[in-house]
Amino acid sequence: MGKVKIWIECARLRTLPISVAGVVMACGLAVWHGKFSLVPAIFCFLFAVTAQIVSNFANEYYDFKRGTDKKGRVGPRRGVTEGDIKPRTLKVVTYATLALACAIGCCLIPYGGWWLIAVGVFIAIFALAYSAGPYPLSYHGLGDLAVLLFFGIIPVNFTYYVQSGILFQTDVLLASVAIGLMGVNVLIVNNYRDMDDDKEAGKRTSVVIIGREAASAVYLVNGFVAVALFYSIWLRVHYAALIIPVIYLVVHIFVWHKLITGKGAELNPLLGMTSMNMLIFSMLLMLYMVI
Repeated sequence: MGKVKIWIECARLRTLPISVAGVVMACGLAVWHGKFSLVPAIFCFLFAVTAQIVSNFANEYYDFKRGTDKKGRVGPRRGVTEGDIKPRTLKVVTYATLALACAIGCCLIPYGGWWLIAVGVFIAIFALAYSAGPYPLSYHGLGDLAVLLFFGIIPVNFTYYVQSGILFQTDVLLASVAIGLMGVNVLIVNNYRDMDDDKEAGKRTSVVIIGREAASAVYLVNGFVAVALFYSIWLRVHYAALIIPVIYLVVHIFVWHKLITGKGAELNPLLGMTSMNMLIFSMLLMLYMVI
């Protein structure tokens, strides 16, 4: 396997639409409210993607260190577990990427103020704390809450803030929770697939705690709740724009059906499908707001 492909898999590119969707949604709302600013929006995009890659690298490294991953796992190949990447190399790259994310984040200080350093430190800590530290969130059923916060509430509200100077505007706050719930669904697919391995390794994800049947029901409900949270926007759009939530929900139900009827490696494509459905929804809604 080529080195480039190994690192691409380690970065888990199929899940990166999760971080992009939040920035896209915030930019669409900024345009709609007449607050859009291109330069800070670009920095937010770069920071969000880089921070997620840090989290993905850290997750692979620290899962390996804890012995959670094993060779021949059902999910996507883990380079460090399979011996394709040296553990020390992955650790160095993880922290180098974290430094890059911090540097990008500092570029937002002129747009949001020095207090954003505290926000950046908070994000950096939790990018690692998802899998590392004395109480890794993903091992104690808190991964879903972390995704809701760091892929929904924080990126959407703060991307909007550095463009507008307004934090937690009503439309934006509701949209941030909605995007967060869509992101949680990506994690549910991942943990649904890995439930048996996680249980054996002592990793108590939410799926391990509540079981696959309940987790699949949460997945389904999350999609409908997310769409409903945009109610203040649906009330103000032209009726033709309602095709956007319809498209999302049709794909959402389709993927949910694949989730409850599939098993093992059959579930791998559902990660990308769930994250892409989330991104497409955000892009279509942004396009409507721009036009």
